[in-house]
Order: sequence, then C-alpha cells, then structure tokens
Amino acid sequence: MNLILALDLKGGVVVHGRSGARESYRPLDWGLSSSAEPAAYLAALRPRHLYIADLDRIGGTGDHDGTIRDLARQVETCYVDAGFRSMDECRNARGFIAVLGTETAGEVLGDCPQALLSLDCRDGLVTPWGEDPVRSLLRVRHLAFAGHLLLDISAVGTGRGLDPDLLARVRAASERPLFYGGGVRSTADLDLLRDAGFDGAIVATAVHRGCIPLDAIRSGRWS
Repeated sequence: MNLILALDLKGGVVVHGRSGARESYRPLDWGLSSSAEPAAYLAALRPRHLYIADLDRIGGTGDHDGTIRDLARQVETCYVDAGFRSMDECRNARGFIAVLGTETAGEVLGDCPQALLSLDCRDGLVTPWGEDPVRSLLRVRHLAFAGHLLLDISAVGTGRGLDPDLLARVRAASERPLFYGGGVRSTADLDLLRDAGFDGAIVATAVHRGCIPLDAIRSGRWS
C-alpha cells in the first residue's frame, strides 16, 4: 500500500487541518519541520508521494498554483485537490494527478480517467449529496476515474481512528484503486487499511506526532 503525505496550503504556508474547520487552521510549525514555508517543509520531510489540498482554491479565495508546480516536481507522485469545479479544469491539469472533490464539483461529474474522485465526507455523509459513501460509489461507478479516495474531512487532524465496517463496505463497492484519508492515527490503522485492500493511505498528523515513522513516508510504502 502506498503511503502519501498530506500537505494543506492556506495563505502561502503549510497549515495543520483539524475536522475541516478551515477558518481555524494555523501554520504547521510544531512538527517535524521547523518551518511552515512549503519548500522548506517538503525538504525537511522528503516524502516519496504527496497529496496537496489548496484550501484557498477550494474556498475560492486565491491559489497556490506556482507553489504546487514547484512541489510536484520534487516528489515521485503528487495528487492535488485544487478545488476543481468543472471537468475541463480537472482534465486540463498538468504536472500532477488531479483530485476531483465532490465538495467543489457537486453534480458536475464526468469521465476523467487520469484523476482521482474524492468522496469528501463530513459526519459520515458525502458532501454535498448527504448520502452514505457506498451509495455514492455505486452512483458514480460507471464514470472513468483512475481511482477513488474516501476523505473523512471531519476526522482530519483528529487521530480518531477508522471504522473497519465502513472500510470493508467501501472496498466492496469500488472496483478501482482506492485511497483513504482522515483520522489515520497509527501503524495499526495502516495495517487495517492494507488488510482491507486499500491501495493508498494519506497521512500527516500521525507522522508529526511520531505515531507513523517518517522513514515510511520517505519510502512511500506500507507492507
């Protein structure tokens, strides 16, 4: 299973997310990097795979396009949620793997075979559809995507752990490569995701707290 470092950008710096309350996010300068400046942060952690959320783009208040291009060139694989609001935006992304989030795309969905479709969940339901993730997966299973991401926004930064039953149901509903992000708290959670058949795990807080080894992020694999 691939291990992917999450990096949230807001106001030009790396921030620490918690429970999706983005207005309260603060610079992440307390973890394994002494700097929240994106280039310095990435140089300190040196991940193999990277997931970037441009919170300014998602919120419609700006962008980090140049920074993202620079960061993407420094890793083997870079996934980016840049608040894509149309299929054309998603299909025209270059230099990284686009992540189309239901939070910003809503009903504007179509084939995008080079991108991941992110089911953005709050309180257990996919935003903005207000439905169970499995139902959402069944709804979009006919669309061509490179893979699916189950992103529990409510659990981001909390280390609350995972729901084994939900993982099993989601894995059974998706026939594509499947990724998970939000609330992963330990190596035991990584084992759970691996054993459930997930192809990738997106982590950050647990790495900074020493609950997931930095060497694992640098190798990009969990086995």
